[in-house]
Amino acid sequence: MAREGYPFIVFTAFATLIFALLEYEVIAAILLFLTGFIVYFFRDPARIIPDAEDGVVSPADGKVILVEKIFDDRFVHEHVYKVSIFMSIFDVHVNRLPFAGEVEKIQYVSGSFYAANTDQGGLANEHCAVILSTAKDFRYAVVQVAGLVARRIVCWAEKGDKIERGSRFGLIRFGSRVDIYLPQQMQLEVRSGQRVRAGETVIGYIP
Repeated sequence: MAREGYPFIVFTAFATLIFALLEYEVIAAILLFLTGFIVYFFRDPARIIPDAEDGVVSPADGKVILVEKIFDDRFVHEHVYKVSIFMSIFDVHVNRLPFAGEVEKIQYVSGSFYAANTDQGGLANEHCAVILSTAKDFRYAVVQVAGLVARRIVCWAEKGDKIERGSRFGLIRFGSRVDIYLPQQMQLEVRSGQRVRAGETVIGYIP
């Protein structure tokens, strides 16, 4: 389980105990359910990283809601594939690095709180971009985007870190999305509407 969930679990479990001792059974039952859900939400299961060295893995669990070719003028400043993955509250929210690389820059922007699965949310919401260079001579960005409810992005990566593919680099609390900006010369393997798993689903191959 992700350590960021501990304060929430301790608080709700303690509140459950207090209301149970006071014999407020309905409230205690609701709080017990809430405690169980928080434990479930902050789960952090082990993942088997694919062997393919050129494979780019998904940074998040969830549903692909957008695949498009764009010129990215915010993060890597080149023509890219943009792949957006929406995480519901039932998905694992621990994010993993799609491809091994060195962190060039962490770019955090506080913003609005539109629904994460909308174009407006992707552009205007609070977000944290991790921009990396790789041994394959390409750069890419993976961007954690806060949602309508989520107001706390957690990024464990720091500038200068060398991070392996599939390694955990952060999470977003309570609903959100992750965007990834990849070079257009890669072979893309995902489509809009597809379900993916962080660290396991190969979303493309670098030539």
